[in-house]
Amino acid sequence: MSFLRAAVAAALAVPLAGSPPVAPRPRLVVMVVVDQFRGDYFRRFEHQLSGGLARFWRQGAFFEQGRQDHAITETAPGHSTVLSGRWPAHTGIVTNVLGVADQTTPLLELKDSGQGASPHRFRGTALYDWLRATDSSSRVLSVSRKDRGAILPVGRSRGDVYWFDHGIFTTSTWYRTADTLPGWVRQFNAVDPVRKLAGWTWSLLLPDSAYPEPDSVTAEAGGGAILFPHQLSPNMDAAVLQIVAFPVMDSLTLSFALRGIETLRLGRGPGTDLLVVSLSTTDAVGHAWGPDSRELHDQVLRLDRMLGRFMDSLATLVPSDATIWALTSDHGITSFPEVASAKGRRAGRVWPTEALTATAQVIGSDPSFGFEEGLLYGDVAGLRSRGVNVDSLAEAIAGKVTSIPGVTHVYTPKTLRRAPESDMGAVFWRRTIPDDFGWLFCATLEPGFVWSPGRVIAEHGTTNIDDQWVPVAFLGSAFVSRHFTEPVSTTDIGPTLAKVLGVKPAEKLDGQALIQAIAGGGR
Repeated sequence: MSFLRAAVAAALAVPLAGSPPVAPRPRLVVMVVVDQFRGDYFRRFEHQLSGGLARFWRQGAFFEQGRQDHAITETAPGHSTVLSGRWPAHTGIVTNVLGVADQTTPLLELKDSGQGASPHRFRGTALYDWLRATDSSSRVLSVSRKDRGAILPVGRSRGDVYWFDHGIFTTSTWYRTADTLPGWVRQFNAVDPVRKLAGWTWSLLLPDSAYPEPDSVTAEAGGGAILFPHQLSPNMDAAVLQIVAFPVMDSLTLSFALRGIETLRLGRGPGTDLLVVSLSTTDAVGHAWGPDSRELHDQVLRLDRMLGRFMDSLATLVPSDATIWALTSDHGITSFPEVASAKGRRAGRVWPTEALTATAQVIGSDPSFGFEEGLLYGDVAGLRSRGVNVDSLAEAIAGKVTSIPGVTHVYTPKTLRRAPESDMGAVFWRRTIPDDFGWLFCATLEPGFVWSPGRVIAEHGTTNIDDQWVPVAFLGSAFVSRHFTEPVSTTDIGPTLAKVLGVKPAEKLDGQALIQAIAGGGR
């Protein structure tokens, strides 16, 4: 019988003829989020891409019509969807202001700054939780220039989560109880990388003829630093503030991530580890110079080369065939309304001044109320306790917003509930606002219009396609090499990675696994 059992075991170990070989479980999952990277940038710049972005575009499973398919297309809500598989209405991250700020968890070695950050508002779980539930040896490293970019893809889990603040990489007491940063982080900061970069000149990467965009658009940079080259101030304090809009900030973030991977030995332990890198420079460049600028063009090309070098360096630490990659963005961006209008397109900046004034007359100086990207929110239950007829107030304020040029739809809590599924504006808002969230009105805008209190920067945050459109791509032996044209959601990324890794989400998800992207159909 022992011979029979051995023969059966040997037979089961040999794959059937014609069946695909079973790929080994990845040792490292890398999630790259490029802040404010619109979905059309890949095709727009494809002939000049030769680095990391080129690999996703030419070798990966690439969905050209990815969407942040909710209403408030900002950094915090967008990052919360990427690895949770759920819309902001279910992650609880509705706006940037109501994102990760938390004074009860101060920043390490920056406690005098008065700042703190944590995922205390995040609800539910994300991919790292699912990995840990399967194998407690799995580890995470998440790095970004922005606190919300580093924190929210990981969810509520504690781990190695770092972001850039006051010229150093730091974290908060949510993640580390010690008073100081880990030794490797302190060593990286001790080199004082911003001081070394102070005075750096940002010149065009390619010859001037490679850029069709004009370099003289007065709406850019508030009418200030319009022309190339751009110089990072030699003054340290000024450079710390300016560096966020210079390509070298992404280089700094990737260098820090690489140091962390090497020190923590990510991808070389018994479990599958997670690396999240959120790159924020494109967002700062896009806001200042706009999506149609020469600066944005050059930033994308530089990012492409940086990411390629990072991927090559990572491959020396973790074998490429043991690594899988995903790439997306937290939101897109709308062109400067001033530039669009000058070209004869309908566009403009919208701000509901009269409605906000009328609200203030009723609620007084209640600090819980705020207006972000078409949503007026606050302590509605408190208003009711004071005898305010909230439904009447919401209806009256919404009426003032309806007549503003550029506004297409205005909803109150009552009308949003009743809106049909065919009303996509209502659908996007229902994917954004949790059932227990207090608010008075929300609104959608015409394409080309942005919510803006008057500052002359490029904006995002609306339900329009330019703000929602992002790339969704996967790369590695677990995925096919093919382009897809059907619309998909960023909430599909977490379920797809979970399918490849063989881990189970801990709750009902809004997204679904993109089986068509997985080699062998995810068998």
